[in-house]
Amino acid sequence: MNLQALIFHRKNTWILLGLLTLLLGWLMPPAFVERWYSRGLFVGVRWLFTVLDSWWPFAAVYLLVVGLFGWLVWRLRFAKKAELTWPKRLLNFGHSLLAFAGAIVFLFQWLWGFNYGRISIEQHLGFEPKPLTISELRNELLAATTDAASLRKQLREGPDTIIAEQKLLPDAETAMRNSLIQQLGEMGYPTPGKVRGRSIFPKGTLLRFSTAGVYLPFTGEGHVDAGLHHLQRPFVLAHEMGHAYGFGDEGTCNFLAYLACTRSSDPYLRYIGHLYYWRYVASEYLSMAPEDYAVFKETLPPGLRADVRAIQREMDKYPDILPELRDAAYNTYLQSQGIAEGMKNYDRVVMMVAAWRKKKAGNR
Repeated sequence: MNLQALIFHRKNTWILLGLLTLLLGWLMPPAFVERWYSRGLFVGVRWLFTVLDSWWPFAAVYLLVVGLFGWLVWRLRFAKKAELTWPKRLLNFGHSLLAFAGAIVFLFQWLWGFNYGRISIEQHLGFEPKPLTISELRNELLAATTDAASLRKQLREGPDTIIAEQKLLPDAETAMRNSLIQQLGEMGYPTPGKVRGRSIFPKGTLLRFSTAGVYLPFTGEGHVDAGLHHLQRPFVLAHEMGHAYGFGDEGTCNFLAYLACTRSSDPYLRYIGHLYYWRYVASEYLSMAPEDYAVFKETLPPGLRADVRAIQREMDKYPDILPELRDAAYNTYLQSQGIAEGMKNYDRVVMMVAAWRKKKAGNR
């Protein structure tokens, strides 16, 4: 078999593997995914990534990009040498795209993606998130404001002074990983290996696409944009580490990040958890009652208002690129993974926290 025939055969193999993987994902019930993949095969995947990349001083995604670029150059040189007519070149290009898509689907699902189909965390823990009425949401906003303002007051920072980065723990990655591991352990979930949370440079690489962080199944690492304000970074780190430990749902990872921050022994991390949650609640209330929120916003404690404004000023440095296209693409991706509400899934953390607190209060 010559090289061209071998490549043709491999393309068909990847296409077939991709299709079979999609079919398997649709057929597996949540209980099967939970037992045999999320708590089985995926545990081994996590240990494999720990061995491969936990010790590198930089994000493995850079190596991935270099590797893909090198592969692309090789393929283009090979295609250029092949003596094919233009119709055959176009067919060959289409065949290559299908093979590449099949390979991506296969690797994505087996390295992490099947976790989308696992038993939900609320079903596992026995609580039921429900949409909040405007009245309930306002009460949640008041409670979140009280919690965040009270914690900030305990930090003994000036009311008009933004909390300095030097006040935070120097190694937020380790602090959030340890806190998340403790939280997941208490919930009965395995936390194999050493999950990494890497910074992506240059600043704004992700933020310009309205994304604070991302988890890549192909490297096993979570990533946060280096341009994030320091009062955002620990929460986003915990969120991406939640993905790395096998949770696909965005609302669930926000919920885990909230719990990991607010249970921390460090008062600044606790404040960051409550501050980030406050921003989600405030955003929800703004969308439901904009006029009332505008009045309420003027009553915010000065310190809390200063931190919120500082975060917004930092985010304004990185305006969105093609936000409509990004939203449409990411909505389609989330819906294809069984998350019907798409990007609104991020805001589901408000329902989850409210239901979780109600359950905890009922168990006392």
